[in-house]
Amino acid sequence: MLVKMPQLGESVTEGTIGRWLKSPGDRVEKYEPLVEVTTDKVNAEVPSPVSGTLTRIVGEEGQTLAVGDLVCEIAVEGQEANPSGAEGEAAPSAPLPQGAALPVGEPPVLQPEARTTMPAPAAAAATAVRTSPYVRRLARQAGIDLAAVPGTGPGGRVRAEDIAAFREAPPKAQAAPAAGAPAPSVPPRAPAAVAAAPAPIEAASRPAPRTQPMVASDEDQVLELTPMRRSIAEHMVRTKHTSPHATAWFEVDVSGLVALRERVKTAFTEREGVPLTYLPFVIQAVVEGIRSFPILNSSFDNEANRIVLRRHVNIGVAVAVEDGLIVPVIRDADGLSLTGLARRLDDVITRARRGTLTLDDIQGGTFTVNNPGSYGSILSTPLINQPQAAILSMEKIVKRAVVISDAIAVRSMMNLSMSFDHRVLDGAVANLFLSRVKEYLEGLGPDSPVA
Repeated sequence: MLVKMPQLGESVTEGTIGRWLKSPGDRVEKYEPLVEVTTDKVNAEVPSPVSGTLTRIVGEEGQTLAVGDLVCEIAVEGQEANPSGAEGEAAPSAPLPQGAALPVGEPPVLQPEARTTMPAPAAAAATAVRTSPYVRRLARQAGIDLAAVPGTGPGGRVRAEDIAAFREAPPKAQAAPAAGAPAPSVPPRAPAAVAAAPAPIEAASRPAPRTQPMVASDEDQVLELTPMRRSIAEHMVRTKHTSPHATAWFEVDVSGLVALRERVKTAFTEREGVPLTYLPFVIQAVVEGIRSFPILNSSFDNEANRIVLRRHVNIGVAVAVEDGLIVPVIRDADGLSLTGLARRLDDVITRARRGTLTLDDIQGGTFTVNNPGSYGSILSTPLINQPQAAILSMEKIVKRAVVISDAIAVRSMMNLSMSFDHRVLDGAVANLFLSRVKEYLEGLGPDSPVA
């Protein structure tokens, strides 16, 4: 059986082989950990989808593979080996046991070309190019043959920037094939009059002008990217290329919230066994804002040019870890009390810093809350966590002199910074949402109930 790179989370298009837990010739049981894979979201042990013998390892440790790329091959008793490399039909898999990671094998989301038994020559050539499903989609939208695009990524990998640069290249440069090689096959565009559906909105923007390669001197220190750092870098570039970002800032008087927390925090910790921070209060305010403006809890579907309104309110919380940033998810946050939120937050933040999050902990987020204020930030411009529509940052609470009813008073003030996808919502709705969050937070006082 051919085992492929699974999709370890929404918007994840590739993973890096961290460490093989089995060697060729080893016996593996179904659901037994097979290999460690690292993405920008999680380090996961990927289990074997079948019982058998590991016969061949394709993905070496440290190698990055796109979702759907071949990882290894397992010989299953009673099944004939397939030396031609053609993929056989996998038997339906049984449900995963509770707590097990996603099984490897066929990725959850198949690209259209992966469903074809005998691909056409042009499709087979495009599949052979080292790239990601996201880049393949960009090439299809632009009618570009990937085989003709020079890749600037590691090992000649074609990136989104390469597609954009190829589109801007002079026609002669695109049309000139290699000596003795057949001209690349580019599917003709359908006439606009007979198009069955509107063309997807272009996600990639014009890249910055290319510069000379950076040269490090003997006095410079070169830091090689870890798999997590490299994945984060690629995800951040992808989100800027995908979503037209806009940011709104609101100032909130949280003097009543500060007094409330000071009154109850000691008794709360003694009773619940977890600290009471400002974060669960802000998440509750975000939930109230989403109740009033559900469009904030949505995603833009690039393939179909539509907005998908999410039914569940799953709040992602950005957590700084030793090698980068990870976003565990508080599921169904709209059904949790303040105490329930505080408990869940303490649990996922602790496990994130210990490196013991599961795949389920980082999937399915619909809105993200960030807390750079814990590091002293008073204003920021957060980047959207794809494929969500918005991300909100809570900044440091500082005492400042403000004017209240024509009098100067010292109040505890906090800024809220929210970046949003301008394809999904406009500034008016974003500001109304922030007004609702502000109203909720400023309505808290020293005597407010804490449950």
